[in-house]
Amino acid sequence: MKFYTSSRAPNPRRVAMFIAEKGLTDIEQVQIDIGAAQHRSAEYLALNPFGRVPALELDDGRVLCETRAICSWLEGYAPEPNLMGDGFDERAFIEMTDRRVELHLFYGIANCVRHTHPGLAALEQPQFPEYGAAQGEKMRETARWLDQTLSAQPFVAGQRFTIADITAFCALEFGRGLMRFRPGQEGFTHLQAWRDRIAERPSASTSY
Repeated sequence: MKFYTSSRAPNPRRVAMFIAEKGLTDIEQVQIDIGAAQHRSAEYLALNPFGRVPALELDDGRVLCETRAICSWLEGYAPEPNLMGDGFDERAFIEMTDRRVELHLFYGIANCVRHTHPGLAALEQPQFPEYGAAQGEKMRETARWLDQTLSAQPFVAGQRFTIADITAFCALEFGRGLMRFRPGQEGFTHLQAWRDRIAERPSASTSY
């Protein structure tokens, strides 16, 4: 299998962290240089016509795109450790939490960065700075909810580490780098403590 990824991009990092948590070492990594527009090359567009990373090329030649779809496939390919829920009930609640984090934290941070950071102007045309700033504020509402959640439980979706923790951690790390967002500095002490615990996991520092 081949995993098409791009350094510093948050969605590929989510998959890379998922792969590392599964202990999978037989997946070849192929770097796509977004800055050099390799994601828009004819070769890559033949794999993913939307020109986005990540993508997972399976052994039979099929190409699976979209972060959560890739993780769903990997969960079936390597069932242990379980990261997406054991049984329909747990799966549903983990998916609910993961989607909340993805839609309201992860995308809030991503939209803020895309529309306010000058380094991304070439990739995001046109930029709408006011929209980006508003997304940054809305993201903090979700961070407040997550901080309260983590005051009562050790992990984002409950009592154990799941895909929801991966999504939240990669979102915060993206915001940490390009938004200079530090939860602890804004009063989100439980979220900061959780982030620091997750950062100690080997998968958090895996190359991607």
